[in-house]
Amino acid sequence: MSDTPPPRPSKVPEVTLAFWVVKIAATTLGETGGDAVSMTLHLGYAVSTAIFFALFLALAAAQIGARRFHPLLYWAVIVATTTAGTTMADFADRSLGIGYVGGSLALAALLALTLAAWRLATGSVAVDAIATPRAEAFYWATILFSNTLGTALGDFLASQPAIGYEGGALVFAAALVVVAAAYFLTAASRTALFWAAFILTRPLGATVGDLLTKPLADGGLSLSRLGASAAIAAFMLGAVLLLPQRAGGHPGRSA
Repeated sequence: MSDTPPPRPSKVPEVTLAFWVVKIAATTLGETGGDAVSMTLHLGYAVSTAIFFALFLALAAAQIGARRFHPLLYWAVIVATTTAGTTMADFADRSLGIGYVGGSLALAALLALTLAAWRLATGSVAVDAIATPRAEAFYWATILFSNTLGTALGDFLASQPAIGYEGGALVFAAALVVVAAAYFLTAASRTALFWAAFILTRPLGATVGDLLTKPLADGGLSLSRLGASAAIAAFMLGAVLLLPQRAGGHPGRSA
């Protein structure tokens, strides 16, 4: 009898069109929800970050400890990273006074360090090679920092007078089209393309969320943050329940 333990089942969803639809909804909810707590409820960036980060740690621990894939739990952790990412980026950019450029550079460095540590510790940063709790912990840390970086990038681009929220959303949507074209038309690393798309969906959601909720004078539609968050959450819940959600099957090769 072999003493080798059986391989752990994948607990992250197959990367399909449904995955990206739900991911963009989650990033938009992270923007409106994070702003609702920090601004509408007047808790501030530091307190809101502490709340969302504690929520992220609790949900990530439950996800890592789970024995199989649970779609609602997985996407709850994603939403926790997007809300925490929103308030963390705002705290870095505004409360610490380092600005959008400084915040983006600092967060990009943290993301690069996390990916490097993951690669050194496990030999791969591919999402089809997550077979241990350690790899899954690196996976969630990378997602947290990628969503935080995406928030900072979205805010930076939308703050440019010649671009605004609508222009920012179009820029990031166009960048995603380029990544999709590279996926279908080239032999570029699927791992690199996955993380590029994952990072770019965050500023797309951030700019769409700001477009919905910012005042008319600032180029937004001035919708209620709480109301917009509730509507996006309902859409996301319906998408998770109705669209195919199964574990594993990530496309591409490891890197």
